[in-house]
Amino acid sequence: MQIVRYSEQTLKIAVISKNPVLVSQYEKVDAGEQRLMNEAFQPANWITSHPEAPQDFEQFFSHPYRKTPSPDKRSIYIQSIGKYCTRIISEEYIKWLTGYCKAYFYRLRVKLLKPVPVSTTRCSFRVNENTQNLQIHAGDILKFLKKKKPEDAFCVVGITMIDLYPRDLWNFVFGQASLTDGTGEVD
Repeated sequence: MQIVRYSEQTLKIAVISKNPVLVSQYEKVDAGEQRLMNEAFQPANWITSHPEAPQDFEQFFSHPYRKTPSPDKRSIYIQSIGKYCTRIISEEYIKWLTGYCKAYFYRLRVKLLKPVPVSTTRCSFRVNENTQNLQIHAGDILKFLKKKKPEDAFCVVGITMIDLYPRDLWNFVFGQASLTDGTGEVD
């Protein structure tokens, strides 16, 4: 695999915007945020080792496949899947995620669906031969979420602490989404 490297400035523009006002705002962030963004620009990280065509906010906003909420589809649903490490961690995590969604998507309602065990999803699973961790098939989870998606949902997001894999040949994936179905999951 060939690794293509871009300059930090090119990456900043790709991540933030080509708009000079927005770029200057990025440059004014505090030291902690700056460190977090700079870590994304290190050669061993995803952004630099998997180059894609730059996309600024204006391009994202006008993309033909970008869905927007409608009057009858204005809710984000969060679906917990499987057990978490501890009940305290899961409750705190879900509380944080719900608060973030309410703040970021301030015109949409955020609703929690009743947590479900992995067995309810009827998804394929495996034990990763390298890590010995249980993994569930990401595509099957997307199908489950699509079937369970409420009528008023703009989208439904599945949350799990179990590793995901998208294909048999892949080791793992952090998440997967379907833009057309309005579903996604993260681990």
